[in-house]
Amino acid sequence: MFDPILAALPLEEINRLWYALPLVVTISLVYGATRHELPRPIIEHAIRFGLWIITFMGVIFVVLWLLTLGL
Repeated sequence: MFDPILAALPLEEINRLWYALPLVVTISLVYGATRHELPRPIIEHAIRFGLWIITFMGVIFVVLWLLTLGL
């Protein structure tokens, strides 16, 4: 059964996702720096890895959100 309160849950919790932004940036830069020595390859790798992390987190978020809706 569709519950509008559970459907609005992601909108209420969006503020907590801002805490993930500095973590993703830091983890991406550190991981990129362990693979490369020059600044340009570090930044390029960090951007690719950061996008991968955000995509992965988004997929997990959607799956868990759908599970809470009972789909």
